[in-house]
Amino acid sequence: MADPQSNAATSAYPEIPADAPPSGVIHIWHRHTERFTVVGNHLAQHAELSAAAIGIAVYIQSLPDGVSVTAKALALHFSEGETTIRRALNELERAGYIARPRVPLGGGRFATRTVSYDKPGCLPDAKPKPKPVSAQAPAPSGPQAQPQPQPPARSEPPHPPTGPAADLLARLRLADPRLLLSAGDVQRLAPAVETWLSRAATPAQITRTLTANLPPEPVPIHHPARFLEYRLRNLLPPPLPAQGPQPPGPAPLVTCDGCERAFRSHDPDASCGDCREVGAA
Repeated sequence: MADPQSNAATSAYPEIPADAPPSGVIHIWHRHTERFTVVGNHLAQHAELSAAAIGIAVYIQSLPDGVSVTAKALALHFSEGETTIRRALNELERAGYIARPRVPLGGGRFATRTVSYDKPGCLPDAKPKPKPVSAQAPAPSGPQAQPQPQPPARSEPPHPPTGPAADLLARLRLADPRLLLSAGDVQRLAPAVETWLSRAATPAQITRTLTANLPPEPVPIHHPARFLEYRLRNLLPPPLPAQGPQPPGPAPLVTCDGCERAFRSHDPDASCGDCREVGAA
């Protein structure tokens, strides 16, 4: 005799297959042909990310390029507050699903861009190479005959900067491991440190100023380069005042021609006071 509860469940949900497992989730699959996003199980089943972080990562991967994904913008879409969303974004950044580099805009200005990775460490897919043109093929004419611009060759990474300013910045991580800087950050901040050195600030004074009153560990410093840039710009000491004219030194010793007495005078041919009085009389 069949179980009446089982029959009721089957009649209420006819899409449940007969060979479905007795417990756990049952998937009803649909083949999407538009408006869908492929998500890797390394993200969907991540063992260390929170549910909020996984959901926000999937949402970001479903967006087209150019859409704002700041914490304020995401808070307008989700019911979670900005604090929860910021924590989720920090989780995704630590796990490698997003990066937030500072991109120079020119004129000393910078902007923070968000880069989303379909899989941590992945690189953009290479475009397929064009097929070689056969020797018998006719030469193209018209606008297509113009040579196509070639993509710029990838430049080699810059050499590590050197000098007193660069050495000072590179050693800051010895004072606090949270102040670890990349070679590019050291190269960008070195001119500001050189300005401090030109104003007679010693390396010990600069290091003490940059590392003073840091938040206690384990509070992270998410952007050490921006943090140091702020201190180098806003705590810059004034230049030392220019030294005024030095007072003249004592007059040199000269010998009087009349009495051979030594006395001080700026005139090498002057006579002492006694000889001048005798000459005047």
